[in-house]
Amino acid sequence: MKKVSLLLVLLVTIVSCDSNNEPDNVDPEPFYTVEGKWLWSPDPEDRTFANTMYEFLDGTRYTSYANCTSSNPCSNSDFNALDATDRIPGTENYTFNDYTLTIDGITQTVSFGCDGGILVFENGGTLWRLSSDCQ
Repeated sequence: MKKVSLLLVLLVTIVSCDSNNEPDNVDPEPFYTVEGKWLWSPDPEDRTFANTMYEFLDGTRYTSYANCTSSNPCSNSDFNALDATDRIPGTENYTFNDYTLTIDGITQTVSFGCDGGILVFENGGTLWRLSSDCQ
């Protein structure tokens, strides 16, 4: 009887072991969010020409424009000075799950660069996070 009990305990222990098949030294993939303020530039390669700011906040995307020109480009302080009173009328709804961003029913796969400071859309569009120094 002791042998059967010992065998059952051993069997339960082996079956209940967790095996995730991942080495312990693998870092999890970084998780980035779209929440926050992002800049759009008409030149997808150069943030310098940005004049539009999108703010993703709790499922709503707001749009603001900064008063900049090609001879007087906007700085981070110009965009940081914008607040809720500077938003244009109208908003868009969005969801973000597992690198899929849906804005008003249009779904795109996105990726991040520059430690989460650049958002790249599958169609080639680019946004730069306001708080980043990414170019």
